[in-house]
Amino acid sequence: MTVGSRRPSVRGDLVAMEGYHSPQVSVPVRLNTNESPFPPPPGFATDLAAAIAGVEWHRYPDRAATALRTGIAALHDVPVEQVFAANGSNEVLQTILLAYAGHGRRVATFEPTYALHGHITRLTGATVVEGERDADFVLGADEVWRVLDEGDPHVVFLCSPNNPTGLVDPPELVRAVAERCARDGRLLVVDEAYGQFSPWSATSLLHDDLPMVVSRTFSKTWSMAAARLGYALGPAWVIAELEKVVLPYHLDAVKQLAGTLALRHTDAMEHRVGQIVAERDRIVAAMTGSGVRVWPSGANFVLFRPADGDGDGVWRRLLDAGVLVRNCASWPRLGGCLRVTVGTVEENDLFLSALRAATAA
Repeated sequence: MTVGSRRPSVRGDLVAMEGYHSPQVSVPVRLNTNESPFPPPPGFATDLAAAIAGVEWHRYPDRAATALRTGIAALHDVPVEQVFAANGSNEVLQTILLAYAGHGRRVATFEPTYALHGHITRLTGATVVEGERDADFVLGADEVWRVLDEGDPHVVFLCSPNNPTGLVDPPELVRAVAERCARDGRLLVVDEAYGQFSPWSATSLLHDDLPMVVSRTFSKTWSMAAARLGYALGPAWVIAELEKVVLPYHLDAVKQLAGTLALRHTDAMEHRVGQIVAERDRIVAAMTGSGVRVWPSGANFVLFRPADGDGDGVWRRLLDAGVLVRNCASWPRLGGCLRVTVGTVEENDLFLSALRAATAA
């Protein structure tokens, strides 16, 4: 060590920040990170293993991810120029903010919502302008207009279904916000990480004249959380700006193959989605009137709050019973709330049994 050496300092705006973490505990039933309870279909693993054998490891991957983007474009019936792929939807969001936010710019979020919207905004040097959902976590149009008028954001985030509340924004609200953003020269980002579980999708509103991007992920519905693959759909002129700031060769060859091959199993994916939605509705019905407040969900998880508000105590008793859910009590505006991911039938039965015992204690 050099005597008298000094450590370099990080940016001043990062000093007090903490990274985003989702603590893991080894338990029999893990329902805290919104992963799919089902693995991909067997044919996917077989196809991928065969494809990997043909990878030219001494060559860089296709920088444009042509096959993957072409497959995603076909899935959504849009031109390939309207597809951007990245390492999970988080990199999609980061790339959008690198292009359209940054120092001196503002980004609107509506709390409580996905923590990475605000976190990545701050990492890019932009300022977060926070709006508020109502007491039932519903987002009202008046609040959106207030934030746009007073906060004057360059980027506006809507998360639908919203994480962690599970609520779905109605089509008329999203359409109105998109049209207002078009008039004002703002970019609307609709985060649909859980979009396939929802009764409707903002992809139906995509148009070259609307400055709106919809982000999706392979992690949930495609059972590919380990792959870290996401994408965005939007006007070609927006996608072109994203390509300017993303790192070259950011999608490795194996990830591109995995995503491309997964698209061959769309029917199996949709079947799994149907199973999860059915189980979600069963969980909500079983929890309703059982001593907890339950919020309606259009995602693969359910937000709830014990009637006595003792979320920490119920979380601990569930953990002692071998069931791990997400404790949201430390998140702003979510005091006493817990979030449970929809698992298999067996896992959900164990959760419901443990919850009855935990709330009766």
